[in-house]
Amino acid sequence: MANPYLQVLRTPHALPMVLAAFVGRLPLSMVGLGCVLLVAAETGSYGLGGAVAAAGAVTTALAGPVLGRWADSHGQRRVLLPVLAVFVVSGVSFLFAVKQDWALWTVFVSAGAAGACIPPVSSMIRVRWTHLLRGSHRLPTALAMESVVDEFVFIVGPVLVTFLSTTGHATSGVVTAFTLAAVGSLLFAAQGRTEPPPAAHEHRNGPSAMRTHGLRVLFVVGAAVGTILGCLEIALVAFADEMGAMSLSGVLIAGLAVGSMASGIGWGAVHWRLPLRQRLTAVLVLLTVLSIPLTLVRDVWLMVPFVVVAGVAVSPSLISSFTLAEVLVPRAAVTEAFTWIGTALGLGVAIGASVAGKLVDVHGANTAFLVATVAAAIAAVVVALFQRLLHIPAEHASTPALVR
Repeated sequence: MANPYLQVLRTPHALPMVLAAFVGRLPLSMVGLGCVLLVAAETGSYGLGGAVAAAGAVTTALAGPVLGRWADSHGQRRVLLPVLAVFVVSGVSFLFAVKQDWALWTVFVSAGAAGACIPPVSSMIRVRWTHLLRGSHRLPTALAMESVVDEFVFIVGPVLVTFLSTTGHATSGVVTAFTLAAVGSLLFAAQGRTEPPPAAHEHRNGPSAMRTHGLRVLFVVGAAVGTILGCLEIALVAFADEMGAMSLSGVLIAGLAVGSMASGIGWGAVHWRLPLRQRLTAVLVLLTVLSIPLTLVRDVWLMVPFVVVAGVAVSPSLISSFTLAEVLVPRAAVTEAFTWIGTALGLGVAIGASVAGKLVDVHGANTAFLVATVAAAIAAVVVALFQRLLHIPAEHASTPALVR
């Protein structure tokens, strides 16, 4: 059988779009950590660095749906270019604020402004795929591929920014992240042949995508998956530290990403017969079950395969959520819908990391893994209870693919 991913990449004008988006989204996994390393190098305080990075993460989550709604209404290019300009100016201001020892509030304001204006390339490319492949059996494969690319970005980005920040000048990591954002976003904006048209005038002032009840269910799923990722990131590092193998914490985190990437590739290559909303329920139940052994394992090397296996259910949860969002919300609000899920992920990561960190301090790393189990279980119950809200309208099943 033909490779479904190659079929997707053979979509006219798709490959340049994919390559530009890959470069443009790398900063998502680099800016926060780069800010922590830079502030810590200049002030000696990781706590301050973490607070600055958190400020950027919160503004990214809050601004995402707003930028998505603007992109739906006015077109991606008309939103992306001014957002990128503000991002670059804010980034330069942040560098000067830290290096020149400006007032502390300027550091937080510039970091917050940069976070709010990180180019939303990841959401935008998903919308472009829905524009190119709407109604085609290749669309779920394309969305699966984007989730796999996201996983790869969050493996490569932190390694790259850490290497640059610790082996060269402390500003190298942040400067590289901002440069990649600028170059990738400009190249992505230049791909005019894949850009969806703005929403029709009568839809521009329509209701928010969150008025769609099904999207509220998917918001819960996104928040739960984000909580799981935030929890595991903290708990795995703490677990390695407790076992006297801090140097292996990166191996554990990479194992989670590898498991998620592998399942994402397989998930997108399968032509499923089970309805999408039922698949989402099943994978969330699986995620709940697979997270339980993490609370019991007491050996680092034994933990590695269990982490990889737990990661298997992460990417399919996100793929199913984005795919459902695409068909549940009005076409004029797809970008906004995707950014709402991204917002839920970001807020979930903050919650998961915070709660897990407190449990680590009081009860140890193994107990902290329960945060992931509870989050997955809550999402599974919510999706199971509200299946009717995730029912795909019949017209979406028969819409022909757009041929370009």
